[in-house]
Amino acid sequence: MAFTVRAVEDRNDFRAFIRLPYKLYKEDRVWVPPMRMEEKKKYSEKTNPMLLHCDYRLFLLFQENDVVGRISAFVDRLAVEHWKEKVGLFGSYECIADTEGSHLLLETARNWLKDRGMVKMRGPWSFASQEWGSMVEGFESPPMIMAPYNPPHYNTHMEAFGLSKIKDLLVYELDPTDGYELPERYIAFTDRVAEKYNVTVRSLDMKRLEEDVKTIVYVTNASTEFNWGFVPVTNEEARDIAKSMKRIVDPDIVMIAEINGNPVGYLIVLPDVNSLLKGLDGRLFPFGFFKLLFGMKKISRYRIWALGVVPEYQRKAIDTLFYRRLYEILYPQKPTLVEANYVLEDNMVMNNPIIKMGFKQAKKYRVYEMAI
Repeated sequence: MAFTVRAVEDRNDFRAFIRLPYKLYKEDRVWVPPMRMEEKKKYSEKTNPMLLHCDYRLFLLFQENDVVGRISAFVDRLAVEHWKEKVGLFGSYECIADTEGSHLLLETARNWLKDRGMVKMRGPWSFASQEWGSMVEGFESPPMIMAPYNPPHYNTHMEAFGLSKIKDLLVYELDPTDGYELPERYIAFTDRVAEKYNVTVRSLDMKRLEEDVKTIVYVTNASTEFNWGFVPVTNEEARDIAKSMKRIVDPDIVMIAEINGNPVGYLIVLPDVNSLLKGLDGRLFPFGFFKLLFGMKKISRYRIWALGVVPEYQRKAIDTLFYRRLYEILYPQKPTLVEANYVLEDNMVMNNPIIKMGFKQAKKYRVYEMAI
């Protein structure tokens, strides 16, 4: 049967766009259905400040009258300015296992970007922070909070269309239940680092959350300015991050490193709320709200989501202080899994300490690119 693509134009189209993953993954035992309410917020300028610096369009793939695919195409003006390249982005990709249909979807996104002067097409790239790439390894285990998931055939679709790897993002796991203990030499080393640079590490202060989030954003923009894929975080996005963190954050495991009262680094670790979402089909009611409310304290899986150190203190082992404090806080709680997510494959400053801590690579995500 023939395929057609059309842009999302009204509420019915948008509803179909949001609902499609829940239909496609209905029988997938690994996929974790995100909350539908949160998914809708990604695509509104009123609730997602990232869209304030983006031009975007959403598209649906039809087979006869049945929605069988979707894609977003967008130009992030802030990214184009920062990267100094006319790179357009695609994301929100979902499609049945059909090469013809996938080609039509990707071609629609490419043409939309080309019409807006872009010379490269890159993705998958989300409207949410750090949700990049298509999973290429690790399909057997469920994704943690704010991590994407997809079936293997999506990579076949992208390669068949002519997209090729531009960057891989690595995911590491540590199983604390196997008797892991922080080595004495590591403890002694971090003592020396703290004394040498007069570093103190504190936890997030919920009473001044917005101020602490601004501090984290400042360090982020300073520390990762030259990292691949980095886009500066705006003040509006900082406020949205603060608002979002209130709902899920454990302040003890969000840390800020300071020297003489000046911030030099941060670590954000998130409890894996995904472990509570399985079986809810993305709905808070009638039972989802209570499962989240009473389940937060029982979460035993954690994701190391972000870490940054200002340039003048990079390569001085400041990050080891975070890992030690994280161990000291989490180990008594008997976590079952700790994941370090989205480490650039060529960022050895991050990869090496993680491996030395005993983490093992478990998953891999791939970002694709092609000339338009």
